[in-house]
Amino acid sequence: QVQLVESGGGSVQAGGSLRLSCAASGDTYSSYCMAWFRQAPGKEREGLTLLHPDGGATHYHDSVKGRFTISLDNAKNTLYLQMNSLKPEDTAMYFCAARDGGSCYRWSQYNHWGKGTLVTISS
Repeated sequence: QVQLVESGGGSVQAGGSLRLSCAASGDTYSSYCMAWFRQAPGKEREGLTLLHPDGGATHYHDSVKGRFTISLDNAKNTLYLQMNSLKPEDTAMYFCAARDGGSCYRWSQYNHWGKGTLVTISS
């Protein structure tokens, strides 16, 4: 069973960039759908972007399309989220998640989670 640990969160000004990392242990990412979610204060958790097990297909929520990029380093078994042109509304706790089997697009069925990393964007 895969264990996930996020890092890279912090506080930056609007317009800045951050790169989040999600290191996997206990298994490799090769057979999992992988995704990044976020939860802002007082809001529900939302799926932002996902990567298929073969690494060949991605999906982005409209709110981050063109600004965020998901990627995977197989050698390091680490998932990344490059976030550019950050906005105050991107302030949230960010989580990586994985699921084994089924559709990668079923956000509610991701069953492996990290504890999250906090991103704060000031105006």
